[in-house]
Amino acid sequence: MKNYDTFSTCHPLLNFGFFVIVMMMTMCFMHPAYLIISFTAAFIYSVYLNGRRGLRFNFLIALPMMILAALFNPLLVHKGATILAYFPTGNPLTLESIIYGIASAMMFVSVILWFSCYNRIMTSDKFIYLFGRLIPSVSLVFSMVLRFVPKFKTQAAVVANGQKCIGRDMAKGDRKQRLRNGLRMLSILTTWALENGIETADSMRSRGYGLRGRTSFSIFFFDTRDKILAVVMVLALLITFVPIAAGAVHIVYYPLVMMNGSTAAAVLNYISFGILCYMPLLLDLTEDVKWRVLKSKI
Repeated sequence: MKNYDTFSTCHPLLNFGFFVIVMMMTMCFMHPAYLIISFTAAFIYSVYLNGRRGLRFNFLIALPMMILAALFNPLLVHKGATILAYFPTGNPLTLESIIYGIASAMMFVSVILWFSCYNRIMTSDKFIYLFGRLIPSVSLVFSMVLRFVPKFKTQAAVVANGQKCIGRDMAKGDRKQRLRNGLRMLSILTTWALENGIETADSMRSRGYGLRGRTSFSIFFFDTRDKILAVVMVLALLITFVPIAAGAVHIVYYPLVMMNGSTAAAVLNYISFGILCYMPLLLDLTEDVKWRVLKSKI
């Protein structure tokens, strides 16, 4: 797992805007070029951020999930003009349903991978900084939800060790005893979660969170680097949207697969979307190269 990420040091508005734009475009434009670019960028960036754990998640969970999702579509959807075979039930197996299944599966897994990167980059303090004044209650609840899973796992390990020390290990005893110990542990964790939520709400209320005119400390500043990245992001977004609005980039899956050719506008569109998706990774790699060069001069 990488301890330092350059893109995470950018302004929270850039971090949040990037993930929203990339995930929305991945979901809305199911063009094969878009899906390949988005999937590869999310795959590489998730491995770059999470290391071996990210690689293990991608190969053991994400890729099998994509394969299963791609197989389900031709089994359930029988639209399309190119019939390859017939199922024993009499329903046709069409080429278009297979291609659309692969595309939808790649889109689904790409969004999941982008969300895994989002959870590493967009911390709760960044989310509260962006939305604390607009929707204070919702932003607080959402930040608590994002933190709940890792905190719950940590607390579960603490409770499990404590129960094990007093002879209530869930791995020992007969089935009834293990079930009783598991329910006791679940009760402890549920009580802890409720108490933790109440304490957090009381603490934030006592600090005046959400009150009008309340000031807050922030370490985030929109510096020159953020302005340059914002300009690059906006330009890449405009260059990506213009060919789509002009009809130079399009695809239809049913009843026949029809898509645009490799025109200059389409290639420029793919390049701009690639720059947008790979922008965090390019920024990180640039900083890594700079650090190695400076380190070699010492």
